[in-house]
Amino acid sequence: MNVLLLVVALGFFIAGIFRPFTAVTKLWVFDNQISVFNGLSTLWQAGELFLFLILFVFTVIFPFVKINSMLALWLWPGLDNDRAQKMFGFVSHMGKWSMLDVFIVAILVLTVKSGGLASIQVQDGFFLFFLSVMLTQFATLWTGRAVAHVVAGKS
Repeated sequence: MNVLLLVVALGFFIAGIFRPFTAVTKLWVFDNQISVFNGLSTLWQAGELFLFLILFVFTVIFPFVKINSMLALWLWPGLDNDRAQKMFGFVSHMGKWSMLDVFIVAILVLTVKSGGLASIQVQDGFFLFFLSVMLTQFATLWTGRAVAHVVAGKS
């Protein structure tokens, strides 16, 4: 069950990166659909390397590594309890840091909305990304319980 959740979460995550996250209408005339990928490309091309790196690490790298680490926990044959516990600890701590992207996106939305000259609508990329985060959170919770159960059974 967890493996299926994680595979679906990975699919939603990848789709959410490339699908439009928001649609911004400026001055009621100019429409612009923004995906995470397009936003990162724009930052890179504009030479905003610091912002690019922050968003890339916390929005792309951390969630990708977290999902794949969780898959490794379930699919790695012969993974011993000590290594499983350490790996899950790593995943748990990483998940807390990867939630910084939610804060960054919230600030971005507030900045765009506060201009008064722009309107922003949430697009399917946002929902795909959100579903990926939620499925990963559920899988993390269930994996944590499974790791705790196995460790408690071996004690």
